[in-house]
Amino acid sequence: MRKTFLLLLLGSSFLLHAQLSSNPQSELDALIQKGLKDWEGLGLSVVVVKDGQTVFNKGYGLTKVGTDEQVDDQTLMAMGSTTKAVTALALGMLVDEGKVHWDDKVLDHLPGFKVADPWITRELTIRDLLTHRAGMANADFLWSTANWSTAEILDRMRYAETVYPFRSGYIYQNIMYAAAGEVVAAASGMSWADFLTQRIFKPLGMNRTFPFHRDVAGMANVVVPHDKVNGVLSEIPMLSADAIGAAGSVMSCASDMAIWMKFLLNGGEPLLQTETFRELFTPQIVIPRESFYPTTQLTKPNWTTYGLGWFQHDYKGRILNYHTGSLPGLIAICGLLLSDDFGVYVFGNTDHIELRHAILYKAIDLFVTGGDRDWHDDIFRLYQPSAAAALPSNTSTPFKSVLPPSLPLESYTGIYTHPMRGEAVVSLSEGKLQLSLNDRIELNLQHRHTDLFQAAQGGQFFRFEWNPQGKVSGVYTGNIHWIRQPDK
Repeated sequence: MRKTFLLLLLGSSFLLHAQLSSNPQSELDALIQKGLKDWEGLGLSVVVVKDGQTVFNKGYGLTKVGTDEQVDDQTLMAMGSTTKAVTALALGMLVDEGKVHWDDKVLDHLPGFKVADPWITRELTIRDLLTHRAGMANADFLWSTANWSTAEILDRMRYAETVYPFRSGYIYQNIMYAAAGEVVAAASGMSWADFLTQRIFKPLGMNRTFPFHRDVAGMANVVVPHDKVNGVLSEIPMLSADAIGAAGSVMSCASDMAIWMKFLLNGGEPLLQTETFRELFTPQIVIPRESFYPTTQLTKPNWTTYGLGWFQHDYKGRILNYHTGSLPGLIAICGLLLSDDFGVYVFGNTDHIELRHAILYKAIDLFVTGGDRDWHDDIFRLYQPSAAAALPSNTSTPFKSVLPPSLPLESYTGIYTHPMRGEAVVSLSEGKLQLSLNDRIELNLQHRHTDLFQAAQGGQFFRFEWNPQGKVSGVYTGNIHWIRQPDK
């Protein structure tokens, strides 16, 4: 029986190798070129490493629409949330030095940090910061709708209320990673950015990797973010993630990502001890299937988890550790099979071009597991309906107000404040209301019904309220209540 089992095992091994492509580079290149065309993407860079070697490293398309500037393996792109793994590594190095422990209370390192619940404030640990289980709703508006510093963003978290049981749920939370970056600074005596540069990037030889978006301003060979504007692929403004740097601000290139992946696939040597390295990739929290990537509809994993800066699921009997990075007009994905000394990294400069997932799984099939699935076609079918539904329609019937505003439009103007979300200034221009949010977001408000208005950009509703004296006293956006300040 044992001999039969061994023969079957060997037979499976031979079958696996028989299924591997004889020219995986050519097949991957063909998928990328077709995918980039079908997704109408502008530029990509893709790098694959296997057994300590770079086996694929190629740029595609342009860095900026309307130019002839080609993407290559030195083109600087945004790591986005794949930065989180770098921040987790930095904390791991401090764990090895005895300056931090994964289950230290955050207050031990950041005495001023707090959220609305005093008990969570007291019990919150560094591990909680890295695993999206702290109980608060996503708070990305703190950095995406204002020009606040990291310190001010973290200070405003004192108003963050619990929306699910502490450590018994999951909501993706960038702000907690920003706090983790401040822990790195407090424990090491140098800023998060300096720690990454001096302790990680330089020792590994990642000489074209920079902690912040602002670090690459004015440099050559840097991508520009793009998205469809009125159906035309266009350059869009860069939304800097520098204020939450530890969550997603690192800029790098494909060749440096090859170095990064080889370092991780080598067990984190020489920067991490083996036990600490393993902890980074140990599942920390189970993620419900409905909260995971839509690709689970295709990969059909048995389990989905999150480690310390890594999403995880099983794929063809292996553990896949991976993470995406997404900013408006910029994308990334990194995937690792530690068991097979294999990694793939994709950068792009077109908004949510989910071809990145197809490249990840196709590369695994071509270089590791075998298989002839058309990942581009399947991923395109999976994501494209939602992408098409998000496009504005020029044939929709204009919304007609049922009843006019309750008060003259001038009555709605003024300054409205919220302790966590900041300041909204409503003004009147050419007979229409406009709203400026934290001097960063400008919205045109269209009247819908009595005291209900809707933003022309994004469609968010604003419902004004007024007091018994007939004065507007506040405005609701969803369940968020903004208070109108007295006129000066």
